Amino acid sequence: MKLLTFLLSASLTALAVPVRAEPDVTPPPAKALRYAFPIAETGFDPSQLSDIYSRTVTAGIFEALYRYDHLARPVQIKPLVAAALPEMSEDFRSFTIKIQPGIYFADDAAFKGKKRELTAQDFVYSFKRFADPALKSPGWSSLEEADLVGLTALRKQALDGKKPFDYDKEIEGLRALDRYTLQFKTVKPRPRLIETILTGSDLYGALAREVVEHYGDKVGEHPVGTGPFKLGEWRRSSRIVLEKNPDYRERFYDAEASPGDAEGLAMQEKFKGRRIPMLDRVEIAIIEEVQPRWLSFLNGEKDFLERVPAEFISQAMPNGKVAPNLAKKGVQGFRIVGPDVGLTTFNMDDPIVGGMEPAKIALRRAISLAIDVPREINLVRRGQAVQAQSPIVPHTTGYSADYKSETGDYDPARAKALLDLYGYVDADGDGWRDLPDGSPLLLIRNTQPDNASRQLDELWQKNLSAIGIKTQFKTAKWPENLKSARGGKFMIWGVASAASQPDAQSALQRLYGPATGGQNLARFKLAEFDKLYDQMAAMADGPEREALLLKAKRISTAYMPYKQHTHRILTDMAQASVQGYRRPLFWQDWWQYVDIDESKRASQ
Repeated sequence: MKLLTFLLSASLTALAVPVRAEPDVTPPPAKALRYAFPIAETGFDPSQLSDIYSRTVTAGIFEALYRYDHLARPVQIKPLVAAALPEMSEDFRSFTIKIQPGIYFADDAAFKGKKRELTAQDFVYSFKRFADPALKSPGWSSLEEADLVGLTALRKQALDGKKPFDYDKEIEGLRALDRYTLQFKTVKPRPRLIETILTGSDLYGALAREVVEHYGDKVGEHPVGTGPFKLGEWRRSSRIVLEKNPDYRERFYDAEASPGDAEGLAMQEKFKGRRIPMLDRVEIAIIEEVQPRWLSFLNGEKDFLERVPAEFISQAMPNGKVAPNLAKKGVQGFRIVGPDVGLTTFNMDDPIVGGMEPAKIALRRAISLAIDVPREINLVRRGQAVQAQSPIVPHTTGYSADYKSETGDYDPARAKALLDLYGYVDADGDGWRDLPDGSPLLLIRNTQPDNASRQLDELWQKNLSAIGIKTQFKTAKWPENLKSARGGKFMIWGVASAASQPDAQSALQRLYGPATGGQNLARFKLAEFDKLYDQMAAMADGPEREALLLKAKRISTAYMPYKQHTHRILTDMAQASVQGYRRPLFWQDWWQYVDIDESKRASQ
């Protein structure tokens, strides 16, 4: 009996002892930025890219030597994986750069389970890939322009000898002096080399040779860099998921706004010292049609809307301010005139619209005069653009809002007179103009199957019909049209281009002969312009160079290989949950500088 009493007493005592609570180890929900691209990506091999959407992805995966400050306006260049700004010779022909030790590539099967440190040799290899003729890189023209000693000759050896490009051959212009020291030497002075090829993680980030050799021609599907994100999921032309790189080094928010920039200074104060990236994931859908893309943001399915479609601008930001119903939900609006240009590209090798004969130049100039850009701005773009007058874009050297040229004229009467003068008349009485030799004149314009392109096509057809020129359209997805343009297999194509640096030289590369097949989609070749371009590349900024930029603009108007239409007013929107966004100007990487406030997302 005594034993039973004791056991009952012990049991009651044990029940009375409080149970110690286990700590809550449930991880916080992943912070994901969700948004949509309006155009499909083409791949993620930097040597193969010219489209902005693929480059937006690679900018988060790879890292260049230098970067642009996220907040500073005017823009400021800072080291990224470099330890400091380059040591430059006085003649701007030698650049020595130290790389920070202890930076590692994201883990990948190509490294066979070992941590792989970034070295100077990785940049040597990555830059040489642009020169390899087997890769047919659209970025080669920029490397060729940089004029690194021995690089063009190395490329030529592969072309002439029809042998594989020799990646192991050392050249004077591109060398690793030791594990962490990189040196560039140029044939001619290159005072802006840092802007041209040393800044821009989307194209000029380091790629490890082992990765290329492991994946071969599939390397564009397996991007591996040292950047803050890594590719987690990819369904081509449908869905792209980036995940935070768990191997990313300890790096902190250090963006610095300019004095007097209240918005920038507030972001600087809020985020200074935070470890980046602050996001765990970036989820990108490809939604080409404007209405579903707009509704996905309006319904809170997407956190960020890059470039509000013109069709919905009056609902989104009437008179440049966030609509009251959206402002009440905390939606934010961001609006700038972009450093870009929308243009019509004429294939200068095409037998109808190409060529340098006076009659061919007259045809292109007449087409330019017939295009009603003010109507395009008001109706198709809903007022979200300004008239372009030259290839040079806002926020870059050589741009002036006061500059005017024939490029910006809309004058159908003058277009008709020009066509009559050069023999483009209706020879067979069918109501349409013919070529000077009497054969039919038919323009074929490449286009895309989206609503904005359809509206631009309708305006184009109406404008050209008004001066008696017959037009047809050839519809394909944007990546297919880009491939056709790069190969010279088109007549006319409408495309937009954004500046990648604050200097105007990159925009003028579209007219530079050696850039044919790359940035020079028009395949324009004029010795006078090429000489001018080379001269500008070697000059320091100043009044003499500004005079050459003006001459370049005038040559573009005279020969009209491109018809510049507009510089777009770029309007982005973000839900209340998105914190720290500022639209980049000349660079694509910004995800690492923004955060998601989950408490505000819950109320979306």
